[in-house]
Amino acid sequence: MDIRINGNMADITIESEETIGELLSGIETWLAGAGFRLSGLEVDGESVDIGTVPAVFSRNLQGIRRIDVKASSKPELLLEALYYAREYLKAFSEAPREEGRRIADNWDNSAAARFLSAELPLVSRELAGFFRGEGAGFQQLYALIEERIRELMDPRAELAGMEKQVAAIAHRLEDLPLDIQTGKDGRAAETITLFSNITEKLFRLFYQIRFRTPYGEADFPPLDDFSEDFNLTLKELLAAYEAKDVVLIGDLAEYELAPRLQSIYSSMNVPEVTPLRK
Repeated sequence: MDIRINGNMADITIESEETIGELLSGIETWLAGAGFRLSGLEVDGESVDIGTVPAVFSRNLQGIRRIDVKASSKPELLLEALYYAREYLKAFSEAPREEGRRIADNWDNSAAARFLSAELPLVSRELAGFFRGEGAGFQQLYALIEERIRELMDPRAELAGMEKQVAAIAHRLEDLPLDIQTGKDGRAAETITLFSNITEKLFRLFYQIRFRTPYGEADFPPLDDFSEDFNLTLKELLAAYEAKDVVLIGDLAEYELAPRLQSIYSSMNVPEVTPLRK
């Protein structure tokens, strides 16, 4: 029996497996270790859809000539789910009320919705809220989905477009204690919100770039350690902000968070990252 993964012959030896389900269980475990998931299946040239999965998985391997497995990486699956989300969003916004309910129900029951709920909970919550007539409006939510698509499609290009934002927020962090002292509380709160959003985006791009660059993880700083230290310092800043401790705010913002933010941004500027295809 031939077993192919994404069109390539797989060197897999069948041992004690008796059914397709048992065979695929081992293949899925192996794919997960490499950062991939099983996303499609053909048995002797016949595509397997969700309705026939139970029957096919219990089928005995004897007599089967060929199994074709499609494997997709998490970024590829996320990208596909976001494309579906964007189409559902557009369709819902243009549909009459009754038709809109049907579209929302179809989305709730879709595989894309379940995947986004697990992997991108913020987008999932905002989309669910929009379907209920709550939260973000169409333009804001559409822009959010488009941003996540860009991050997945070409994280290096998205990162390059953040240079001015990183420099600007680092400068605003240095101004934070003065803003508080002079009563510019609105600007101070906005600075912390912008800083938090930019940092979260950098971390998302970091993971995409690190796992898709030909240079490998060794060329990147240890993000887990950095993230832990960064979060502790950020918590200190928020506590100092609540207490209006201007001296501590100035020390943390100017000498800890601003330079660390610029450092992580500079370390991510590798020359090559393979973009995903649409």
